[in-house]
Amino acid sequence: MTIIIGFIVVLGMVFGGYMLSGGDMGIITHALPFEGMMIGGAAVGSFIAANSFANLLGAGKSFLKAFKGPKWKGSDYIDLLNLMYTLARMYQQNGMLALDEHIENPQESTIFSQYPKLQKDHFAVDLITDSFRMLALQFDDPYQAEDVINRKLKKHHHEALTAPHGLTTVADALPAIGIVAAVLGVIKTMASIDKPPAVLGAMIGGALVGTFLGVFLAYCFVSPLANRLQAIEEQDGIYYAVIRDIFIAILHNHSPAICTEIGRGNIPTSLQPSFYEMEEARQAMPEAA
Repeated sequence: MTIIIGFIVVLGMVFGGYMLSGGDMGIITHALPFEGMMIGGAAVGSFIAANSFANLLGAGKSFLKAFKGPKWKGSDYIDLLNLMYTLARMYQQNGMLALDEHIENPQESTIFSQYPKLQKDHFAVDLITDSFRMLALQFDDPYQAEDVINRKLKKHHHEALTAPHGLTTVADALPAIGIVAAVLGVIKTMASIDKPPAVLGAMIGGALVGTFLGVFLAYCFVSPLANRLQAIEEQDGIYYAVIRDIFIAILHNHSPAICTEIGRGNIPTSLQPSFYEMEEARQAMPEAA
């Protein structure tokens, strides 16, 4: 929502200030479709050429995410802590055999099914189940396990940032693409050098729209969009880091309550549930009844 408000403010202030200062929108509106076609088309085409089909699909999904905002809300972190508390308690009380049916088939698990949003996130589910599978394989050294999980998180984070990095590259290229469009406009003007000064002035003004549009799109739209996407991916990535922190705490043989408290401490402040909120949520869990 904030990104939409920001874009509206940008458009209102830039073009509002231009018109209030006596600027003629006629030249801009006449040249905009053609300059926009050249600049926008070149930017989109170069982005397609520089990325695989899979990356393009990911970029499309990320573009929507920029307007929806971060995936994980405060209530989702409460669900995650409750899930990890339940798994940690079952493991410490009854061993891996008690967890086997839930880890091997999380989509049918009575525990995972209590948290449908988490259950739909394949990476989160795989991270949890694969981590507990390491315990079943006697891979229970906390430091080695943390290294393995960090590698998975690094890979996922790198893939998640493909779209923001691609958009940043486009933003860097847009001013130069705008110059290309402006040069084409100058070439067109020079071919009409015998026209009256008023006509030539309008043609030069139209050519300069290309330079304006390239810089305007780069720094007022594409670059903020890329930064917003990166911030969202960074924030969403903390969700998976909390899973890691809780699991490593389990390997250190901390109690389930301490394990989830360690995870709670690493949740972003704006989304972090209080200690007492977690106590209430834990008491409301079916397992606690």
